Amino acid sequence: MKAALYSGPKDLKVIEVEKPIPKSDELLIRVRACATCGTDAKIFNHGHPRLNPPQIICHEIAGEIEIVGSALSNFKKGDRVQIIAAIPCGQCWLCKAGKMTICENQLSMGYQFAGGFAEYMIVPNEVIRVNGVNIIPDNVSFDEAAVTEPLACVLNSQQILQIKAGDSVLVMGAGPIGCLHVQVARALGASQVFLADINGNRLLLSEKAVKPDSAIDMSKLDLATEIKKLTNGHGPSVVITAAPSSQAQELAISLVQPGGKVSFFGGLPKDAPFINCNSNIVHYKEVTLLGANGSSPDQNRQALEMIANGKVDVDSLITHRLPLDKVDQAISSVMSGDAIKVVVNP
Repeated sequence: MKAALYSGPKDLKVIEVEKPIPKSDELLIRVRACATCGTDAKIFNHGHPRLNPPQIICHEIAGEIEIVGSALSNFKKGDRVQIIAAIPCGQCWLCKAGKMTICENQLSMGYQFAGGFAEYMIVPNEVIRVNGVNIIPDNVSFDEAAVTEPLACVLNSQQILQIKAGDSVLVMGAGPIGCLHVQVARALGASQVFLADINGNRLLLSEKAVKPDSAIDMSKLDLATEIKKLTNGHGPSVVITAAPSSQAQELAISLVQPGGKVSFFGGLPKDAPFINCNSNIVHYKEVTLLGANGSSPDQNRQALEMIANGKVDVDSLITHRLPLDKVDQAISSVMSGDAIKVVVNP
């Protein structure tokens, strides 16, 4: 079969490899769509401490079951399925406490297990035993289903934030994650949803796709001034930093209204993980700072349902569809900011 093998930074080549054979407690799927994200671009450029090359990367996966292991009874050949990316163990104290997104033994597709940049892929039993294989509804395409995983991560963040009717939400960062945050906040009932970015071209592309109540180009306008105008001088009740930016996190704390919530969704570079936090703002304004990391198997199911029932339109975010042979172009499109969501179809 064809696969894009990652052998180290800047070394990703489509080659012929042996088609894998599933064990009795595994599935073999024909990969139909694998959505590409910023993490794939980071791995391509710099590697990842949890990934030992050579490996087949990419973790936003949808496909069709080709072989069902003899020990499995809940699946059949031809089932259209979406696969979770982050794999909780289901047994540690965090998993048992319902906190699967921060499982202390977490594994991942495309890291410890071969991922979706290939014509065929094994779904390991580690995924199956935590209910990480979801049947794709008939009205959802493979391309749309591949975007389930990042949508689930966004849903996790907003469930932690408890977004509700009447909230005013500012999303900082107009990449694919920021676009999903806009759509999910609206689906959960937020009365106003704003999108801001320092890249005016990317903001314009995303504004057309998700239509926030207002899009603020931070390269031309002062965000603090503009967001106060839009919220009657109060500031937003929720600010989500959907970008790996310490400046965005620091600014978010100063922008949120008294009693509001800030979500640090985008992680910072490991060599620069600290910010300057005005703790008096947090103290006197009773601001809540929240983190968000990954998604659970159940949140993947919920996200797939949101796509199926039309609450979130992920198809509008897919700007590029490319064959596996052009995987390098897919990575380049993600890095350039010319795309919102890129899907590779092996």
